[in-house]
Amino acid sequence: MKWAPFVALAALGLVAGCGKGNFSQKASETKSNVFRYSIIPSPTSLDPGMVQDGDTIDAIQQTFEGLVGWGVDNKPTPILAEKWEISPDGKTYTFILKKDLKFSSGNSVTAEDFKACIERNCEGSFASPTAETYLSDIVGVREKIKGTAKEIEGIKVVDPMTLTITIDKPRPYFLGKLTYPIAFVFDRKALADPSKEMRQTSEMVGTGPYLLTKFVPEQVLEFKANKGYHGGAPKLDGIQRPIVKDAAQRLQMFRNGELDLVQLERQDLKGVEDDAKLKAQLQLFNRPAMWYIGMNVKGYAPFKDVRVRQAVAQAIDIDNIVDNILGGVNQKANGIVPPGVLGHRESGQKQWAYNPEAARKLLAEAGYPEGKGLPEFEMMFREARPDIALVAQQVAADLNKNLNMTVKLRTMEWKAYLDKHNKKEMNFFHMRWGADYLDAENFLSTLLASYGNENKLYYANPTYDALCREADTILDEAKRKELYAKAEDIVLQDAPFVPIYFQRDAELISPRVKGLRESVFGHLPHTTVTLE
Repeated sequence: MKWAPFVALAALGLVAGCGKGNFSQKASETKSNVFRYSIIPSPTSLDPGMVQDGDTIDAIQQTFEGLVGWGVDNKPTPILAEKWEISPDGKTYTFILKKDLKFSSGNSVTAEDFKACIERNCEGSFASPTAETYLSDIVGVREKIKGTAKEIEGIKVVDPMTLTITIDKPRPYFLGKLTYPIAFVFDRKALADPSKEMRQTSEMVGTGPYLLTKFVPEQVLEFKANKGYHGGAPKLDGIQRPIVKDAAQRLQMFRNGELDLVQLERQDLKGVEDDAKLKAQLQLFNRPAMWYIGMNVKGYAPFKDVRVRQAVAQAIDIDNIVDNILGGVNQKANGIVPPGVLGHRESGQKQWAYNPEAARKLLAEAGYPEGKGLPEFEMMFREARPDIALVAQQVAADLNKNLNMTVKLRTMEWKAYLDKHNKKEMNFFHMRWGADYLDAENFLSTLLASYGNENKLYYANPTYDALCREADTILDEAKRKELYAKAEDIVLQDAPFVPIYFQRDAELISPRVKGLRESVFGHLPHTTVTLE
């Protein structure tokens, strides 16, 4: 899952006074052949085996690649694989690599590299936060992670150009999992210590269209074009991505001509739409991502009671948040599975509606009349995103007004927030889940089943699990949708979290930028971008 608050943009440029650095690049210098756009948080890691947030993925996908990636048609497309075949039973994938593939170091890429990189990422001591989520369908991965196997049984090198991957059961979404960074290949010879996380740009040797040449935490990332790229040399000389946490500063940098692309906060849209020049450069993108309020059913004792969770769900005025607080840019979430994802329903979900009176009644039935006896609790959210703060503030206000709940707001630096989330240490929080592939399994099973590796809420319902398990491993699409719909209704009623909205990104893109490749997941690696 991509835990970034927005699907991140791509790569960007040095700017005046960005972050803590002093980037005195002037607007008059914007005619250079370097694509510039900001990244909000400092990358959480440089290692594809560790990355799990959209902002960082967007950056490192310029340097690393896998067998497959996303195409403009939103389907898995060959990247380092020339082609693949799937066995009749749907469990064995045979990949034929492209000829003469090389890392940016000049070393050749073989099937053995893919096997070795995946096995390194699955070492238990390496402690990847994403290996089990995206690779455990492969036979033997769980054993490798646990340390009971030296190799992954389901990955075989047939010859230097041929790799087979065998999974436990037919899973129609499996190729989508191989687009995630955990399956990217890298030059192991460049690693200072293969058992440790990459921390230097010199270790980041992949096959991608750009090389990361400079990374100054909290300041900037700089990329240069890989002239030997297997898909043809990029037309850009490079990419610069200043790290700029302040939303107003990001927008001003775009106005000054210091950025070629910037993602907007919803609060900025009114001013942009009132400016004819900026409005002409505004583009909106629907993303398969859902923002929600999560409730940890173990971390905060009252959340163990479904009535308390249902009361919370009915006490939050989602229409007000989406239409007024955030200006109507996003689509109110009518469920968990976003539009564009297999299993999304336009209507019919059994979701709680805003009903303060019913919420107060449920809370009283749970033993907390008018909120009496409820311990104070914190709502956590990440820094540097004004929209996130606005939602958190309104949720806290709604719960105080309607249920007399005392909710303290706590903002955290993104990496610290993500670490705490991974450890299931947040009791009440505002978060986003963005699709890694366009299948309900990625939302309902991965995020909410008790066996889902991204279930950070301790939520468990045996009936829900059974429906998801069946839907996960059958090929009949209509039957899968039916099963997932039943599961979605169950979890919406159980209310371990409250869906708020489906995401729409607002971006300003300079008219000098041409050739951006777009998918629903975000901008694809910049192999075709030119600057006028």
